[in-house]
Amino acid sequence: MPELPEVEVVRAGLERHVLGARIVAVEVLHPRPVRRHLAGPSAFAGELAGRAITGARRRGKYLWLPLDSGDALMAHLGMSGQMLVQPPASPDERHLRVRLRLDGAAEGRELRFVDQRMFGGLSISPGGAELPPEIAHIAPDPLEPAFDAEAVVTRVRRSASGIKRILLNQTVISGVGNIYADEALWRAKLHGERPGERLTGPKVRELLGHVRDVMTEALGQGGTSFDALYVNVNGESGYFDRSLAAYGREGEPCDRCGAPMRRVAFMNRSSFFCPKCQPAPRSASSVARKRVPR
Repeated sequence: MPELPEVEVVRAGLERHVLGARIVAVEVLHPRPVRRHLAGPSAFAGELAGRAITGARRRGKYLWLPLDSGDALMAHLGMSGQMLVQPPASPDERHLRVRLRLDGAAEGRELRFVDQRMFGGLSISPGGAELPPEIAHIAPDPLEPAFDAEAVVTRVRRSASGIKRILLNQTVISGVGNIYADEALWRAKLHGERPGERLTGPKVRELLGHVRDVMTEALGQGGTSFDALYVNVNGESGYFDRSLAAYGREGEPCDRCGAPMRRVAFMNRSSFFCPKCQPAPRSASSVARKRVPR
């Protein structure tokens, strides 16, 4: 699934190519991607027609295009969604679901939502140009100016959950997915099951710095692409996967100490870590036994 840097690459591409364009017409080729618009595909198309795109914004993995009406066109890429800016004469993609014909975009282009697996989708957020209320509960991500690192440190240190689970909690910090969580934890030498309440403030701040660095580096390289289905608005894939130190490297030597990297099941996914650099935390029972006076 695309993570924050991939979505930010798409957002920046949309800002370059469709900002100021007016939506001339909308063609919904499959109803599922607009399923959240309860009035139906025809109403979805009608409400967007004639509206001008005034921005391209993101929170975590959600994108939205503010409109001159004060509403917003929201997009979530799901597992395989793509927002492509194409010339009108370009052949339709095999899994093209929604087409927005634009006036005022470079070369009179179209904005196309392509989604093979159709877990993603588009929706209209009434009055959501500044921040769609549907995603107001999602915390700011580490690349946003609104991100409050100290508030995150406080929440982490009050939680008994494992630190990786906390990093993936979108109400604490948004946009951190499985891949970048593993990379940041490797850099911080932290096992993902270490409880947040057992971490010091400086250690949490260090980890958040690594999260930001990993995302910034991935953003500079176009994101991480393990799936050919992920492309940015120009159809180019990311390639940060060449720089990964943890994710997907089971059995390979740790870049830091040489120990074989391990993989364990985690929330229907996988976690990759170095057993030497990132030792598993002692269980609560072992800690309690150690504190019992002899």
